[in-house]
Amino acid sequence: MLSSRLPSCSSGRCFRNLYPCYRRYSSPPSPTLQHSIYISKSTNPYFNLSFEDWFVLFRHKAPDKPLLLLYRDDPCVVIGRNQNPWKEVNLSALRAREGIPFIRRRSGGGTVYHDLGNTNFSIHLPRTSFNRHLTAQVVLRAVRSLGIDATVNDRNDICVGKEKICWSAYKIVSQRAYHHGTMLISTQLDTLGDLLHNTKDTMETKGVASVRSPVRNLQQFKRTITHEAFVDAVIHEFREEYEVQAVNDVDNCKDIEYIQNGMLELPSWDWAYGQTPEFTYTVSQAFKWGTVNAKIRSKHGLILDCDLSVSNTESQVVSTSAVLQGAVNSTDSRLKEVERALQGRKYGFVSVMDILNGLGNKTGTRVTEDVAFWLEKTMNS
Repeated sequence: MLSSRLPSCSSGRCFRNLYPCYRRYSSPPSPTLQHSIYISKSTNPYFNLSFEDWFVLFRHKAPDKPLLLLYRDDPCVVIGRNQNPWKEVNLSALRAREGIPFIRRRSGGGTVYHDLGNTNFSIHLPRTSFNRHLTAQVVLRAVRSLGIDATVNDRNDICVGKEKICWSAYKIVSQRAYHHGTMLISTQLDTLGDLLHNTKDTMETKGVASVRSPVRNLQQFKRTITHEAFVDAVIHEFREEYEVQAVNDVDNCKDIEYIQNGMLELPSWDWAYGQTPEFTYTVSQAFKWGTVNAKIRSKHGLILDCDLSVSNTESQVVSTSAVLQGAVNSTDSRLKEVERALQGRKYGFVSVMDILNGLGNKTGTRVTEDVAFWLEKTMNS
């Protein structure tokens, strides 16, 4: 769990007096202007991401005030606002690790893995003065102060050599903008690799695709670096850059209605899946009776249409419209019924029985059952 108590030191970087958080409010309270640095002790990713979203909104009456938020999360995969979870996340591997969710954040950028081995920072500034390169330099100086020879790449990610140690994403809201990122300190890189490994090369999405890069932990360069040391270094550099002082604990902010609503929305189907941009997935599968080619089109998590075609034993492709015209035997014509059974259903949540029941009064055949089992497995992976 993230502690609001910073390590003792003699450098003058440490802060011992944490201000109490706001009491119960039904709407965002008026901010106390001296509060500029916030540390979350919660490791609940739904709370921290909802607090971060509220964080950029509740200070709208004082947009000239720089803000810093630092937190850690329990294990989870966090995708960008405009990303496709079926493209970005190995959902089969995710389901095999009970208790690790994926969460769609409200800012853009790519997919990241969170656990207690990495530290998340969020720097909020007035929109008119926001410069993502300068905010990246604040974090870069913090890392260098820990003895790491790091640099910033052209995407404003922090690297050591060609290996990335920190991701970044950005969002602009009204008069404010923020830069947030995930610093790898002692993250489980094997879990990260498994959960973010996806081989759906034939899935074409209108959403934002992550840029894959080799990654390392800070502790692989210097074993003595800890979460507390990184937090201390970032706070020091933030104070130096923006001349702010106060540190505030956010432990009791779960009572704020806006945050409570956000915590309910993030895991909902409407937000997690229903915000997925349009995509098309083209796949094929060989059966003893022929090869089926499927082109599935989905938007906002719903299947718009699915075009199925069959390759006969002579490797010729026959569309289902041709099937209906009697170009092949009547059993194969049932694929058109499968297409209709899929339309309008939630992608990734369609079962074999959903498909077979969607055939109406017609009973399933070997062809429709084979295709139904294959499509369920394909869309659920």
